[in-house]
Amino acid sequence: MRIAIVGAVLIALGLVAMATGVLPVEAVGALAARSAPILGFVVAMTIVAELAAEAGVFRAIAQHLARFARGRAIVLWLFVVAMATASTIFLSLDTTAVLLTPVVVSVAAHARISPIPFALTTVWLANTASLLLPVSNLTNLLAAERLDLAPVEFAALMWAPAEVGVLVPTVFLFVTRPRQLVRRYVPDEPTPPRDRVLLGIASAVLLVLVPLLVSGIEVWIPASAAAAVLALVFVFRRPSVLRPGLVPWRLLVFVAGLFLAMEAAHELRLTDVLGSFAGHGEGPLELLRLSGVAALSANVADNLPAYLALEPFASSPLRTAALLIGVNAGALITPWASLATLLWHHRLVAMGVEISWAKFAALGCIVAPLVVAGAVLALSATS
Repeated sequence: MRIAIVGAVLIALGLVAMATGVLPVEAVGALAARSAPILGFVVAMTIVAELAAEAGVFRAIAQHLARFARGRAIVLWLFVVAMATASTIFLSLDTTAVLLTPVVVSVAAHARISPIPFALTTVWLANTASLLLPVSNLTNLLAAERLDLAPVEFAALMWAPAEVGVLVPTVFLFVTRPRQLVRRYVPDEPTPPRDRVLLGIASAVLLVLVPLLVSGIEVWIPASAAAAVLALVFVFRRPSVLRPGLVPWRLLVFVAGLFLAMEAAHELRLTDVLGSFAGHGEGPLELLRLSGVAALSANVADNLPAYLALEPFASSPLRTAALLIGVNAGALITPWASLATLLWHHRLVAMGVEISWAKFAALGCIVAPLVVAGAVLALSATS
């Protein structure tokens, strides 16, 4: 609810800026044309992910992974790493944070393993693994649209930073928590799905959707088609699931408000001060400087407004990549640095798992600089 209130306040401020002439109508029109397909994709993918979870897709995958691990916690954890990475890359970081978190925590609980390393794996990879494709993160969608990059072209630019974004948090967790991960467990018997037909159709839709998201087609088109197909199936199989709450209204209000507020800030040249810190150039030090400013801004004010504020100072694909590294992979310290982190913590609390924000921030202060620096250096070396 707080997110919706903040978004409503930002929208109101944007409307005031329009009424007073600070924000020209033409700028708002251009902003709407740019953001409508992106917001449409976010809505469609949220519906797809929610309905897939209702069909039991993620839980079935997790149960199979727990069985395939054959009682070895380290193998189960590596399966979770792979699952969180794939979910983030192809279905977005919010999907991983919201839908995968309860699954991996439940799997850890059934295996009588501490859920903490599994929970940290999920939230860290939800942020740091969201570098490879436009669909992985809303900031990526904005950047790809601005640079006019197809998904394959975007991946060609970001593959090396994306690898670092997965490897560094994974290695850090293993090194710091070996006793919790190198152990044996007795797996529970998998529970049968509630509706096998629904599970099969939802799984097939996801299998078809994933390659379409990287095919070069505007991503909102296959995502909307997948959402429509799943909704139609649920009409006949489980209509009670179809409710207005499937649409992320609060997130839409929040994002729309951020777009308007940042556009007004740009018109007033309030973001120019960030440009003086972000610098210029495409050498390793210049890219590290931009990523550092971006990471700091994300942890102060959330990664989406940080990206929007710094976007004018990322004047090339390489600098845009450095900006994305900072706002995505660097958003690991404060709770509000990423909406996915807040959604993740909400799910943990609902399941009775407590992680103190002080400890989370302390770990983030170590991991975030390592990921950002390593990803920027990888970008510079492969550019």
